[in-house]
Amino acid sequence: MAEARQLYIEDFAPGQSFPGARSTCTVKDFLDFARITGDAHPIHYDAEYAAGTRFGRPLAHGLLVAGYSALGATKLSTLLEASMVAMLEVSFRYRKPVFADDVLTSHFEVAEVLRDPGKDTGRIRFKVTLTNQTGETVVEGSHLYLMRARGPSA
Repeated sequence: MAEARQLYIEDFAPGQSFPGARSTCTVKDFLDFARITGDAHPIHYDAEYAAGTRFGRPLAHGLLVAGYSALGATKLSTLLEASMVAMLEVSFRYRKPVFADDVLTSHFEVAEVLRDPGKDTGRIRFKVTLTNQTGETVVEGSHLYLMRARGPSA
């Protein structure tokens, strides 16, 4: 099996755009997230309780929604196996609620590339968006990663 071409920090520039992944949010996801984290607020699973809120029905946990933006779930991640060192930072702004059966699609755009002087690493910040099945942006934010370069910077 041929090894996939690998990308390093030098291969990225602000404005580059990469497709993400598409995922359907399910009630099971809500319940699993509540079980794993202990966040069992009834707004996430109790239809009667949620009906009395401004949302009118159960909605996804914010951190669960953030998880749908995982770079590791995208085809791009297979091109970063040799260069990815670590995720350093995550930031999100929630624009719209996410409900069961919503279909979320992630999208990544390079916002900045910063080489570490004299080192074989750098940081890359992706602007991240999640849209729902009607094309509405539900989350805007960013991921910051530490990545390897092909060699030390000058």
